[in-house]
Amino acid sequence: MKVIAYDLGTGGVKASLYNEKMETLAKSFVEYSTNYVGRLHEQNIEDWWNGVATSTRKLLADSSTSADEVRAVALSGHSLVSIPLDTNNSPLEMHVPIWSDGRAVDETQEFFKSIPYEEWYMTTGNGFPPECYPVFKLMWLKKHKREIYDKTCKVAGSKDYINLLLTGNLCTDYSYASGSGVYDLRKQMYRKDFLRVANLKEDLFPQIVESHSIVGYITDEAAKFIGLKSGTAVACGGVDNGCMALGAVGAEEKKIYLSLGSSSWVPVNSRKPVLDFKTKPYVFAHIEKDMYTSAYSIFAGGSSYRWIKDVISDGNTRDYEWLNAQAAMSPVGANGVIFNPSLAGGTTQDRSVNIKGGFIGLTLGVKQKDLIRAVMEGVALNLKYSVDLLSQQTEISDEILICGGGSKSDLWLSIFADVFNMKIRKTNVDQDAASLGAAAIAMRSIGLWQDYHLIPHLHKLEKLTLPDKENTEKYKKIQKKFLKVADMLAQLGDEFVEIDNQ
Repeated sequence: MKVIAYDLGTGGVKASLYNEKMETLAKSFVEYSTNYVGRLHEQNIEDWWNGVATSTRKLLADSSTSADEVRAVALSGHSLVSIPLDTNNSPLEMHVPIWSDGRAVDETQEFFKSIPYEEWYMTTGNGFPPECYPVFKLMWLKKHKREIYDKTCKVAGSKDYINLLLTGNLCTDYSYASGSGVYDLRKQMYRKDFLRVANLKEDLFPQIVESHSIVGYITDEAAKFIGLKSGTAVACGGVDNGCMALGAVGAEEKKIYLSLGSSSWVPVNSRKPVLDFKTKPYVFAHIEKDMYTSAYSIFAGGSSYRWIKDVISDGNTRDYEWLNAQAAMSPVGANGVIFNPSLAGGTTQDRSVNIKGGFIGLTLGVKQKDLIRAVMEGVALNLKYSVDLLSQQTEISDEILICGGGSKSDLWLSIFADVFNMKIRKTNVDQDAASLGAAAIAMRSIGLWQDYHLIPHLHKLEKLTLPDKENTEKYKKIQKKFLKVADMLAQLGDEFVEIDNQ
């Protein structure tokens, strides 16, 4: 008995095949592209479907598994997508805006004339820039492509569209619905008054079911295309943030983890959504009913590290091991250099979206190794602020799981332990947390699991990094400087925009 989990991400689809013991038998990754034109960030939905098919066939071939052995599939899908569908559930557009698309700025301003921004945020927990959320993208669609909007009967999220192609049935789960821009976190339902204010059809968003609900079974047509057996169960699945939270720390309260990828974030599991209008943590319904995953993020975590590698390499071959070795020769505090990692702009925890990255504290004595270490410390110091904000608003555990590409660096793990003053855990799950979460959903959908209590037991500890007391005390002082630098850069960013607009 086997299940397949699909992690439909921004850069491609990662597929994993698991057996009944939740051991990984095979993995596949199929990349697809995003078209970036200013604020417009679009993907071709055919690429998702083709990626699912290609990865499925590869999994079966690589593991010598027959289609008959796969009992169920489930998807984790990237968030804030709304694909317009006609009355036959056929897509009206093949290129659709993804989560980071920011075209709907004017529409947000129009909406907030009737519904105050604070009321909307405290209801939905939607802490990303508002224009990223589907309700505003649909307002944009109605204004700029009225002929498409008028034909739209329903809208589908990324993983829900794949489920539709697999089964012919359309619905969504609570975690994905919570990123719609019209979902009430506490009442666990769409707010029709928000849809009315947006001047949108009140039944655009699909019916909500639990993530482990079976939405249908793979049709004959879909089975031929992707290589699975018709009649295979398809679970509803969940949003990527929810599946990653499930796979990383299960459904236990107070548990936090750090995802150290290109962008980086720190979420916490809780029974109540963590809401604060000033700093705007972004909140999704958890895969587990009546739970939430609330997070702060930075847009350039691992990508800041990649940036310094590319800048320093300048055409030479410099790998991350070399980078780590250089940074290890620089002392705590990087010889006085502080780096702010806002290379991709500010998030809600910053004082301004206009903040830019930067080094401060440069002297003639600063070496290349200090710049590298300053980047690693800057990312950790920024995410420490995220941890501090969460700890002020809810209870968190005294250790943190780290996953993502950055977890491969022992030096960076030590820096995080010292900056956070927490135990840092790295396990075998690492970058596969979302896949593990989706696989757990599939297992529950066919009754092999009754809940998610086994997930923590699937994590095998690979490294436990403890904080060094002396270094922690040093970083407490550096953190104060870092926050002052961040405030200064945010202020300068606003002032520079004013100058540019003169």
